[in-house]
Amino acid sequence: MENNNNVPYIVYESAVASHERITKRLFFALIFCIVLLFVSNALWLYHWCQYDYTSTETAYTQDGEGLNIIGDSNNVTDEENKDK
Repeated sequence: MENNNNVPYIVYESAVASHERITKRLFFALIFCIVLLFVSNALWLYHWCQYDYTSTETAYTQDGEGLNIIGDSNNVTDEENKDK
């Protein structure tokens, strides 16, 4: 028995045309998704930059005698100069 796998040209041509349409749609969908990714990230960054963040830096001072004073209510006493 002979196996005949020939496909008529009109069937092949319609299948190729269908695949071309599908490929074109997938390409445009991919480009659209990439553009949406960049747009959503840009909008997110724009919204995030609208917040005003306060600094958490603490000002440290020194009394000139080697004692670091950090804050106002830290209960630091200078033991050497306590009797004076």
